[in-house]
Amino acid sequence: MRVIVVGAGEVGYHVADRVSQEQHDVVVIDLDADRLEYVQSHLDVAVIKGNGASPAVLRQAKIGETELLIAVSSVDEVNLVSCMGARGFPGLLKIARVSNPDFYKDESRLHPELFGVDVMVNPERELALETFRLLQSTAATDIAVFAGGSVQLVGLVIQEDAPIAGRKLADIGSEVGRSSMLTAAVKRDGKTVVPRGSMELRGGDHIYVVVRPDGVPKALELCGYKPVRLKHVMIAGGSLEAFYFAELLQQHSVECTLIVKEKRRAQELAEMLDQALILNGDATDVELLELEGVGGVDAFVALTDNDESNILAAQVAKDIGAKQVVTLVNQIEYVPLARRIGLDAAVSPRLSAANAILQYVRRGNVTRVATLKDTDAEAISFQVTANAPVVGKSIADVDFPEGSIVAAIVRDTEVIIPRGEDVFAAGDAAIVFALPEAVKKVSELFPE
Repeated sequence: MRVIVVGAGEVGYHVADRVSQEQHDVVVIDLDADRLEYVQSHLDVAVIKGNGASPAVLRQAKIGETELLIAVSSVDEVNLVSCMGARGFPGLLKIARVSNPDFYKDESRLHPELFGVDVMVNPERELALETFRLLQSTAATDIAVFAGGSVQLVGLVIQEDAPIAGRKLADIGSEVGRSSMLTAAVKRDGKTVVPRGSMELRGGDHIYVVVRPDGVPKALELCGYKPVRLKHVMIAGGSLEAFYFAELLQQHSVECTLIVKEKRRAQELAEMLDQALILNGDATDVELLELEGVGGVDAFVALTDNDESNILAAQVAKDIGAKQVVTLVNQIEYVPLARRIGLDAAVSPRLSAANAILQYVRRGNVTRVATLKDTDAEAISFQVTANAPVVGKSIADVDFPEGSIVAAIVRDTEVIIPRGEDVFAAGDAAIVFALPEAVKKVSELFPE
């Protein structure tokens, strides 16, 4: 597949990285020569210096031979016009990163079809949804949902005194029932592995478990966490992410307080969020956080536009006593750093956007792709077609590549946390957890 990526920022870089790893031909377009030099020195892709909204530049990138256009620059208008300039090419799927909430309102006349956009991705709203799911699962570092929410992939760090610390996976499975939970991967000492039953879990391991929604509390308990009911959340920042997240909290009747440094933005948010308390102040101010009772909130979420301010504010809130702390980081390399300094979880609009986009790179029978923040592994949901080589075979009889595991099978409304003897049927949704080197071979087992 030939793919054009407009924008060499964090989103464009991450998407180009993932797509090029799977042996697709990738061209990255940007006006910033320094960013292009960085991309070319780190990735096996072609680059073009130019405006991605220019038809001439798109022709230079061979738009007529391209199957997928991903316009993810930081400017909505550039992304939309880029898709507009690519109209008229049959078989071309056009994805645009669009952050402006006006484009998503039902009464808006700015419909994506006017620009020839097939899919609009909103990184800020994707991040707000991810953050809300994380808080619902309290201690989760990552959470991805599949099959309309009937399957969840949850990242958790095992506490030193957790019930499963020091025990083998096979023994844990025998006790709690493997049909209720499956450990898809373990990250230890910087390396992610798909484990075998003989692997002994340790305190500090970062594990990824597949569960049904009602199994999340048990997974938390096994990893050493107590459930927390979400009643009051404090948000630092007046960003678009903060606005979308506060809206979600209001919709779920969760009390929320926003601390916004810019007075004008605080006033704007006060008009848009009628059920939230908006405070004008600096979220890194220890006295302010103590005065507003951050030690008593269920969660503190730092969503300013500055990574360093987010990390500092989150650290202060954690020290004062906030039960759970989540911080936004724009620079993807900061994501693992957040956990290492004691914060509960980090979220990235760049990664959230990439997750939403990558499923379209693998079109056809791929219905969902989730990349995880602290590892290169992916969870991919495949629709099992009648001609797939796995149909009628048990999982044990299929030659899955090393570095992959079938995490769940969804059949009609039934969710199966699988064992080796479970058999694939046409129409199933198969959710597979795979390391990068295994993705291509796994995809070949689930053709269109």
